[in-house]
Amino acid sequence: MWWKRLRKNPLAWMGATILVVFYGVVLCTPWITPYNPNDASKDAALLPPTPIYWYNPAGEFLGAHVYPVRQGAVSLETGERQLTVDWQKPSRIRIFHGHLFDTLGEGQLHLLGTDDQGRDQLTRLLYGGRVSLTIGLISTLVSFTLGCLIGAVSGYFGGWLDSLLMGSVEVIMSIPTLYLLVALTAILPDQMNNVQRFSLIVALLSLVSWAGLARVIRGQVMGIKQETFITAARSTGASDWRIIWRHILPQTSTYIVIAATSSIPSFTIAESVLSLIGLGIRAPDASWGNMLSLATNSSIIVLQPWLIWSPAILIVLTVLAYNLLGDGLRDALDPKHNQPR
Repeated sequence: MWWKRLRKNPLAWMGATILVVFYGVVLCTPWITPYNPNDASKDAALLPPTPIYWYNPAGEFLGAHVYPVRQGAVSLETGERQLTVDWQKPSRIRIFHGHLFDTLGEGQLHLLGTDDQGRDQLTRLLYGGRVSLTIGLISTLVSFTLGCLIGAVSGYFGGWLDSLLMGSVEVIMSIPTLYLLVALTAILPDQMNNVQRFSLIVALLSLVSWAGLARVIRGQVMGIKQETFITAARSTGASDWRIIWRHILPQTSTYIVIAATSSIPSFTIAESVLSLIGLGIRAPDASWGNMLSLATNSSIIVLQPWLIWSPAILIVLTVLAYNLLGDGLRDALDPKHNQPR
């Protein structure tokens, strides 16, 4: 069984585990962090990750706590910001008190520091993950539904309909996808909110990504419709659409599952690129792509690299996890493994 082969693949399980953790964490974001992703702290821009202390300056044990930190003057020689720490106001760290963690007092716990607006970086990463991870799933669902339907109809009915649909496929596949997305998103009106932009990005990603799948499904359907069980279904009076849905498309499910798993990362990367260049999800709402836009500031790359590395690492891990899972599914579902030895 394919499930037993998949269980024996440690890389596939590693990818699946990473994805389960990522999706589980972003779904539980409001419970994990006490901060709002769009709330900026006064005089707290570009703070480094907050150090956690156990003893006060006098050497007394206070348990896990932090101190209020504010940005001071900027050094004209190095560009570094001086930090002002109020050692007289220790703030105890609490866990499982309405959130996974929070602080009791004026001090705030920024595990990954703050961005250039003084917003908590970890909170924005978690809320941004909702956008970046969800957009890949929804875009894949829409594009694969469209590609499967068009490919099945084209391969099953043939004739002028096949020529028309495959001609459209060739036209779409001849256009560079990224440049087309940039051109289409660039003409979107500026007054659109991010919910509308999210919906349009999903629609655009789906509309330019179904063509390759449709061509592959068409080829498979053209072979499947010649099989004996299809002839038997016709002889019982089954309609063409029933044959496509109940008998033909299920025969392509193995390829569809593998291709879908491998395609989700490309949609996540596409959204990240669009948001990075300012054509996707825009501030103040977060996505991993627009959080990477800070990389255009060379001083941040040098002095606050954690603001760049955190979203970049999450994007890389997501793409790697989906690729590992996709490779594992391909090996497990490969028909050659089902043949007796």
